[in-house]
Amino acid sequence: MSTDAIHRRASALHRPHRDEAGFVFRPLRIPEDIPMLHRWFIQPRAAFWLMQDKTESEVGEAYQRLMDSGAATAYIGWHGDRPAFLAECYDPAQDRIRAFYKVRPGDLGMHIFIGPPTRHVAGFSRTVFHALMRFMFEHLGAQRIVVEPDATNHKVHALNRSAGFVYDRDVAFPEKIASLAFCTRRDFQQATAATQEDLHS
Repeated sequence: MSTDAIHRRASALHRPHRDEAGFVFRPLRIPEDIPMLHRWFIQPRAAFWLMQDKTESEVGEAYQRLMDSGAATAYIGWHGDRPAFLAECYDPAQDRIRAFYKVRPGDLGMHIFIGPPTRHVAGFSRTVFHALMRFMFEHLGAQRIVVEPDATNHKVHALNRSAGFVYDRDVAFPEKIASLAFCTRRDFQQATAATQEDLHS
């Protein structure tokens, strides 16, 4: 891809993005990253990702289609010297979600999978999630972020609300009932400012 898209900067393949907190975002590399993703996805904690029954080859094929689609980009987020999470950023105007709401210019969809930790760090999932939100708003230029997690995925709902997402309604996909939610830059700034106040009060 030689030009900027809502989900990827043209320079992304050659210049990974490093944020102020030390997270590094780079596009998924196929086939290099696929064995790691397959190991992540077959674990019991990955049930909501719906790829536990996929072979390594099938995971690779699925992500090759995503990366070739022109509608989405998968990123590996690094923290320190290790890959910490997978993020999928997608254009809602080219996704099935457009059937359930009126897409605005600047809308950007997101899925996140946080990899298994090597050691427990309190609050790390929230730190990762907020880093991804900053990446999407500040680097990719999103005006509003759209998510549609499984309605029963209570852990991700807690992360969404910590970042300021406002829930709209549940919608039916073939494989799940999804909770449609939105977060503007202002929503995110207000929610994370409140979090910082709580930490220092």
